[in-house]
Amino acid sequence: MSQRRQPNRRRTVAVAAGIALTGSIAATGAAFAVNSSSATTTASTAATSTKTTVAGHQLETLGRGAVSVHSSTGNLVSWRLLATDASTASFDVYRDGTKIKSGITGSTNYLDKGAAATAKYTIKTGSESATATSMANGYLRVPLKKPAGGTKGGVDYTYTANDASVADLDGDGEYEIVLKWDPTSSKDNSQSGYTGNVYVDAYELDGTRLWRIDLGKNIRAGAHYTQFQAYDYDGDGKAEVAMKTADGTVDGKGTTIGSATADYRNSSGYVLTGPEYLTMFNGQTGAAASTVDYTPARGTVSSWGDSYGNRVDRFLAGTAYLSGSTPSLIEARGYYTRSVVTAWDYKNGKLTQRWQFDSNKQTTPADWAGQGNHQLSVADVDSDGKDEIIYGSMALDDTGKGLWTTKLGHGDTLHVGDLIPSRAGLEVYKVRETKDSGPADFIADAATGKIISKSASCGCDTGRGVAEDIYAGSAGAEQWSSSVSGLRNSSGTVIGSKPSSTNFLVWWDGDASRELLDSNKISKWAPTGETRLLTADGVHSNNSTKATPSLSGDILGDWREEVIWPETDDTALRIYSTPIETSTRITTLMQDSQYRVAVAWQNTAYNQPPHLSYALQK
Repeated sequence: MSQRRQPNRRRTVAVAAGIALTGSIAATGAAFAVNSSSATTTASTAATSTKTTVAGHQLETLGRGAVSVHSSTGNLVSWRLLATDASTASFDVYRDGTKIKSGITGSTNYLDKGAAATAKYTIKTGSESATATSMANGYLRVPLKKPAGGTKGGVDYTYTANDASVADLDGDGEYEIVLKWDPTSSKDNSQSGYTGNVYVDAYELDGTRLWRIDLGKNIRAGAHYTQFQAYDYDGDGKAEVAMKTADGTVDGKGTTIGSATADYRNSSGYVLTGPEYLTMFNGQTGAAASTVDYTPARGTVSSWGDSYGNRVDRFLAGTAYLSGSTPSLIEARGYYTRSVVTAWDYKNGKLTQRWQFDSNKQTTPADWAGQGNHQLSVADVDSDGKDEIIYGSMALDDTGKGLWTTKLGHGDTLHVGDLIPSRAGLEVYKVRETKDSGPADFIADAATGKIISKSASCGCDTGRGVAEDIYAGSAGAEQWSSSVSGLRNSSGTVIGSKPSSTNFLVWWDGDASRELLDSNKISKWAPTGETRLLTADGVHSNNSTKATPSLSGDILGDWREEVIWPETDDTALRIYSTPIETSTRITTLMQDSQYRVAVAWQNTAYNQPPHLSYALQK
C-alpha cells in the first residue's frame, strides 16, 4: 500500500482494500489517511445550504445517482459514495420493495444475478432512500428534439448531436445534460463557407427539454468557435451555462441579444467584424443573465497569425478554482501566435473580469507566443489550493501571471495528472505539432515545466497522444502517441505494442487501470492483446476522425465512468454504464475538483478525457 504526502497539502479519499490513492489531492488543512480498509474525506454540507465543500472547494451537492444496468448476468445496481459519507457508511439494496442485500460496506454496487430487466431497486443508508434509474437495455435513452435543417450558400444541412456536458441545472442533486447541435455544414476555421446556426439545448434525463439557445448567424459553426461551460459559478446550488454570443443570439426564453437583424458574415462565411459578447445564462431557464463584451476583442485580424480569419477565431474555455474556494470562468482566444486568457467571476447576477493574461504583454513575448494547444487543462500544480491553467506548452498561475513556459510550441493533445506516482506533484504529457528537431512528445513537471522525459524527434506533426495507467503491470501512467512506436511506461521504456487507439479513456471494468475508449468501442489493453468490453451498436461518435463521445465521465452510479453517445439518427442520446461488478469503493470522481472541472472543459475544441488529481494504484 503506497502513500504520498506533500507539505500542507493533504486530503483523504474513500477507497477499498487493495487500492491506494497517491498524489497531491487536496487543499491545505484537510486530513490525509489511507489504510488497507478505508479512508475518509474531510467535507461539510451546511444543513440550510445547497453547498457542499470538499477540501475547501465549493462543489455541487449530489444525490446517490443510483442506476440498475441490465446484462446477461442480471442487474448491476450501483450508486455514489459521497465525500460527506462516513468511512463506515453502510448500504441496503431493495428489489421491488423487498430487502435483498444489507450492510454493504466494501463497495457501492451489487450484482443481482438472474434478475429481470424490469426489476425496480431502492438504495437505503440510514434514513436516506434513493430509487435507481433503470438501464434495462444496458443504457439509458434520453430522447432529443432535433432542430430542423436548412440551406445556406446553396448547401443543404441537417443537425447532428455533438458535444455535451452535465451539471445540476435545477438544484435537485442530479445532473442534467447540456448538448450542442452542430449543422452538417460546420467548418474548421481554415475552411471557408457558410454554416447553419449552432443550437445549445438542456435536457432532463427523461428527455424533457428545459430550453434551447440559438447562437444565431453571427456565431460560426465548428469545433473551435463554441466552447460552453456548465457549472455553478455563483454558489446558489444551480449551475449556469456560459458561452460566446453575438448579435442575433436568442436565449432560452426567446429574448434576442443585441440586434436581431445584423449579419456580419463576409462572402467567405467568416465573421470578422461586429461586436462579440460573453453571456452567462441561467441554467434552469436558459435566460441570458449577464452579457459583457468578449475580451480580448479580435482587433486587427492579421495580428493573430493570418489575414483570412483562421487563427483569430481559435477559442478555448474552462473552469478553475482560482480563489481556492469558488469557481471562475476561463475564456481564451488564440494559441498559434498571440494567446490571451481571461478569468471571469459571476456573482450577484453579474460577470466581472478577474484578470487577463496576454502573451504580447510579457517581458519576453516570444517565450509565450505560440505555446497554446487545441485544448487546455486545469489543475492545482503548486499545491496551494488554487488552480493553474495549463495552456499547452505553458502554464498560468492562479493570479493570471505566467508560471512557466517550455517554449516547445503548439500541439493537439494534453494530459495532466499524477502520471508518475513515485515522484512528488503532478505531471503534464503533451504532443507537439511543430515539425522541427524537438521531441515528438514529452512529460514535464506540472509545477515548473521542467522536462522529465521526452521522445526523439520525428520531424512531423504528432497529432495524437495519451498518458494514463492502462496496464497494472507497470507503475504509473503509460504513454503512447501517433508518431512514436510502442507503449512506454512512466520512465519512457517500451513495454509492449501500441494500443489500437490513441483517443479517449474510461474506467469501466472495476480495477484501478483505465480502459481504451474509441468511437463506439471500449477495450482492455494487455501485453497479449486487447479485449473488447463493449461495442455500442446504433450510436455514432463525434468530431470526425477524433471519434469522441458526446461526453464521458462519472455521471451516474458508482465511481466508474459513463459514456454518452448520440443514436445514429440523432433522435436520442444513450448513456452507457458498466454492468461489471467491482469490490472497489471510491468516492465519486466528480468530487475531485480537478476531475470535475475537466468534465466541464471536456467539450473544448479537441476534446480530451478527464484526469484525477491523484493516481489509483493496486
